[in-house]
Amino acid sequence: MKPATTSGVTPEPAILDAMGLASDPELEAGFTESAHQILSDLVGGGAALGWVEPPSLDEVAELLGQVVSAVQTGDAALRVAYLDRRLVGLGYWLRYARPTHRPHADLEKIAVDAAAHGRGVGRALTAALIADARETGIEVLTLDARGDNTRALRLYRSLGFTEYGRLPGFVAVGEHRYDKVLYMLDFRR
Repeated sequence: MKPATTSGVTPEPAILDAMGLASDPELEAGFTESAHQILSDLVGGGAALGWVEPPSLDEVAELLGQVVSAVQTGDAALRVAYLDRRLVGLGYWLRYARPTHRPHADLEKIAVDAAAHGRGVGRALTAALIADARETGIEVLTLDARGDNTRALRLYRSLGFTEYGRLPGFVAVGEHRYDKVLYMLDFRR
């Protein structure tokens, strides 16, 4: 990890993969609780991460356990971002499980602590996950996002994703309805 500078400039986030995280017992020990805090805070603030209510610690632990298991079999990639040894973001992709879709993966989540927004953490995480997908031989990386998440959609487009579908009013959060926007990054080209 990069140390803090004495000039007052905060260092760039350190982006680790699952092995890098596992190689640091201190970071690994607090990972689930820190990830839970980030996800809960974001969802509590209305972020579109797949939950309507903030997830419980058990839900996050189960999800991360599934992702780590998939990483171990080559069916996923996990990336985490740290600033001064504090988790500020995480993201992962999972390979599609159906035999006919095995060459493809879905970018499931990118979550960045609100205090780190605007620092390039989401871009760094997404770029690392894209590189992991390429190296693993993924042919098409897909994702879906809520239509009002304009910052994320702009980021994905800037990294080469293109929209291939939109389901109007598909996502229901209470009385509110949002489009579900489908994006893809085709590595076959």
